[in-house]
Amino acid sequence: MDDEDLEPQRTKEKKINLEEMSIEAIGEHIAQLEAEIALAKSAIKLKESARDGAQSLFKS
Repeated sequence: MDDEDLEPQRTKEKKINLEEMSIEAIGEHIAQLEAEIALAKSAIKLKESARDGAQSLFKS
């Protein structure tokens, strides 16, 4: 079994044509992207915390 088999499968996202969107729709799109970025940053912090905790156990 490859490590890739354990990773969640990503679906291809639709390309968004900003030229066809209204100003309000673009603003909503930006808000959604910012929320997704915040979620990703939070996940990174959790993973770093777990990694740091594991490393501290092995250093002692």
